[in-house]
Amino acid sequence: MAKYETTLTGDLYEIRHKIKDGIINGSVSASIEDCSDFETDGVKCSVMVFERYSYMGGNRVSMNVTLFGKDGEVHVSAITSGGSQAMFFKVNTFGEEAFLEKLIEILE
Repeated sequence: MAKYETTLTGDLYEIRHKIKDGIINGSVSASIEDCSDFETDGVKCSVMVFERYSYMGGNRVSMNVTLFGKDGEVHVSAITSGGSQAMFFKVNTFGEEAFLEKLIEILE
């Protein structure tokens, strides 16, 4: 598992669109599995779950991206999962780390 968190300034829905487009267009095997948006009292939340095939690890990895924002401040939390072929311990996390690096590249 790999994790990344940051706080950005901007519109949550524009940031969400940038992330979604960047992830989908950044990998031939990337897909968005599902997403959910919620807004109440000026607070917005968007959750997206992506998946892609990791050529390095030879398996599929997923990434959950949660955006939480109010008044132009957006907190981003991303967690990857999968990417290991071992039964009891994670042997490699190449795919997870590469997936997360793609998101960081999009946001920076």
